[in-house]
Amino acid sequence: MTEMPTGPRPETDLATVTYVHGAGPATDTSPVTAAPALGGTTEATDRAAVVEAARRVLEGTVTPAPAEVEKVDVDLDAFDDRPLIPAWAKTPEGWAMYSGVLYRSRLRAYRRWVRRQRTDRGHAAQFKRGARRVQDWVTGFEGIQTQALAHQAHVAAKEARAAARAARYTPALMKNKKEVAVREADRTQTVAMQAVNAHKQAKKYRRKLRALRAGAAYGPPLAAIGSGYATAGGLGATAGALATFAGGAFAGRHTITEETDWSADWRSLGDGDPMTAPMLDEVFRRAKVIGSDESLHMVQMPMLDARGAWSAVIDLPPGIPAKKAMRAISEIASALGVEDAQVSMAKTKGKGARSGRLEIYVAKELPFTEGAEPGPLLALEAAANFWGRIAIGPDVRGLPISISVVERSGLIGGEPGAGKSASGNVILLAAALDPRVILWLADGKGGGDLEPFEELCEWFEGDADPEAFYEMLKAAVADMKARYALLKKLGKRKVTEELANKYPLLRQKLLWVDELMFYTTDDEYGKKITKLLRNLVSRGRAAGIVTFCATQKPGSDVVDTSLRDLLSIRWALRCTTPEASDTILGKGAAAAGYSAKTIEPEMRGAGLLWAEGSNPVLVRADYYTDDQVELLIKRAYDLRDAAGTLPEGPKTLADQLRDKGEPDADVLAVLVDVFNAYDQEAKEEDANAEVDWLPGTVLVDALKAAGLDITPEKLARLVVREDTEKRKRTWQDSASALNGYPLSAVLRAVQSKYGLTA
Repeated sequence: MTEMPTGPRPETDLATVTYVHGAGPATDTSPVTAAPALGGTTEATDRAAVVEAARRVLEGTVTPAPAEVEKVDVDLDAFDDRPLIPAWAKTPEGWAMYSGVLYRSRLRAYRRWVRRQRTDRGHAAQFKRGARRVQDWVTGFEGIQTQALAHQAHVAAKEARAAARAARYTPALMKNKKEVAVREADRTQTVAMQAVNAHKQAKKYRRKLRALRAGAAYGPPLAAIGSGYATAGGLGATAGALATFAGGAFAGRHTITEETDWSADWRSLGDGDPMTAPMLDEVFRRAKVIGSDESLHMVQMPMLDARGAWSAVIDLPPGIPAKKAMRAISEIASALGVEDAQVSMAKTKGKGARSGRLEIYVAKELPFTEGAEPGPLLALEAAANFWGRIAIGPDVRGLPISISVVERSGLIGGEPGAGKSASGNVILLAAALDPRVILWLADGKGGGDLEPFEELCEWFEGDADPEAFYEMLKAAVADMKARYALLKKLGKRKVTEELANKYPLLRQKLLWVDELMFYTTDDEYGKKITKLLRNLVSRGRAAGIVTFCATQKPGSDVVDTSLRDLLSIRWALRCTTPEASDTILGKGAAAAGYSAKTIEPEMRGAGLLWAEGSNPVLVRADYYTDDQVELLIKRAYDLRDAAGTLPEGPKTLADQLRDKGEPDADVLAVLVDVFNAYDQEAKEEDANAEVDWLPGTVLVDALKAAGLDITPEKLARLVVREDTEKRKRTWQDSASALNGYPLSAVLRAVQSKYGLTA
């Protein structure tokens, strides 16, 4: 073969093709001395030679012989439609390329096979169908015939017994009837015996056929496993079992409509299936939220978060509001195959929010059933700031929720054992750790839940005494009026943090009422307490007074609606009915999809918190053990001790008189102290002793010792005695009777002049 002549190439497209030895255009019958020119001048004999060479290459009939490989420019259009095989395809690189393609195709086929195993076309599903089909074949249909014959034999036997009884009891005098009865008894007995024999034959036939089919169906697998074990041990038995499995899978390889596993149509998120857009469409259709021909628009496709829960953002079809879906949360949870408490739906917020746009969040497990994490207050080294945000606890996504109670008031409710006391601790401890906050606590339960806070309280009512609580509220209202008087004097409208830090009278005050129901339902003080609380809640917010009430069921019969509606922060723990939940969150909340009844009993401390935003949020309060509460209260005590804000405790009558800042009040204070001193001295000798009278000289000497120069005449004018009280008495070792003053006269003077009582 010679090379193509150089020079200008024709306009036709050319390609360089490498020929193997023996594939050249030269033949034994048609020698060619020079390469033909390409283009329109190619001879017919030359074209046939080139085509024949290509055919020999395709058929692999080229005779191998050592020869140099030459290159020639060939016009591809000069060949017919059969493709050429390049020489590199038979080189190691070509074989590697084809092997890689084969490996990748086999890998993709293996992955498809693995994915298919979870479906009803997988080998395990096929084997189950095959085993069921084989068992159905072994059972056969003879059982139906046997049952029918058994029924016939049973009926015939009953008829025979009845005919025999009739023949036996027919009187012999009735000859004709007797003969007819005997013949009927013989006939029915014969029929019954034939039916019984037929039944026995059918049972025997059924057993025989079943045994034959069972041998044909189960004999080969047992033989394969047994012979495999006998020849190769466990490996042979495994091989026999695999062969049996393959045969069963082959028998069940085709699915038929009658054997469709209808449960596959009902598989859901609760069965472990991933959330998909088609699943959500079907769920909302089954919940009757959207029509059968409608579908959702996926704003954010379903995805797993770090906690292993599914979330998605969807747009409902036009004309369907979000509240319709939120009202059907139970139906949606049922369609998803989970509990109501695992599903959380809320309207999206911020930019891009729409009336029909929802964010759906589905936890794989029931939330808030695991152990609670330690609250953030344990890690707090400095004092808390009750003017800032208060950490409440995590929501279902694990995000921390915090609220502000400035100029707010709150209501916590739920069934007994729902965790009201533990939930209230997050607010009480935050207030206690701020040494600027004044604590006034009332425990209507009287069970000691608030007792650890008593030493931090300026006013504490722990005996569940409605009268004492009424006095507390009167004092709180008086304090509120004093605060507003100071604000008016300062030209301010409300208490701020700067004013509270500057003026001790304006320090923030937390009034906490546990088991409000006990106080408001009291026959004597219930209405009075409700009236004072309503006044305090409505007007005390701007004066720096924060009020929180906790009760089991704050219905209108327990808490007047005029008071309940003023409590802006609502926290509904588990309730037994949607109506009870609505009494906390407000009317219509349960119908809108926010019902505390959906909270499971295992979710202790979890509740729907409606403090900020347009929708309640399911939150579980941070939990503090009794030891942790004790530790935090000790820390709060130290903080208040360092800040000088520890409560002074109840003031004695003498201290209250001295606070008046008047000379007469100071005189009366000394008199009260003197009586108390002599009374304590007498009780040391005799526990039942009481000092209710002292000589005037003793009182005058005590006044002079206190720096108060007062004459007996002035003392008599200040402490007015009745005629019977002026009687002289003996005193200690004195021989003569002395003029003196009874304690009742001193207390009467204190009450008449300053309105104070002991």
